[in-house]
Amino acid sequence: MSSDLEVSALAINVVIPEELRWTDTRRGETFRLTTLNVRLLPDGHLAVKAYGRPVAGGRGAYVSFPVPDKPELAALVSQAAGRAGELWAAHRGLG
Repeated sequence: MSSDLEVSALAINVVIPEELRWTDTRRGETFRLTTLNVRLLPDGHLAVKAYGRPVAGGRGAYVSFPVPDKPELAALVSQAAGRAGELWAAHRGLG
């Protein structure tokens, strides 16, 4: 394959371990954040947003939240990106 092949997006979803989860509020509703969506940007940096469910229950809206600047969460993102790279590199083609 040629190195000029354009890949428009690389993204992974990561389950946030229970001890690292947090709550945040949007439009008067409190959400428990349980999943990170990590994207690899064209310049090689990572971008991350958090998603979760309303604490009060129900489906709620699919709303993204910023991820707090905490070393534990940064480490989780970095480890997940590395693991995703390993998994992608070891792919076995279409199944």
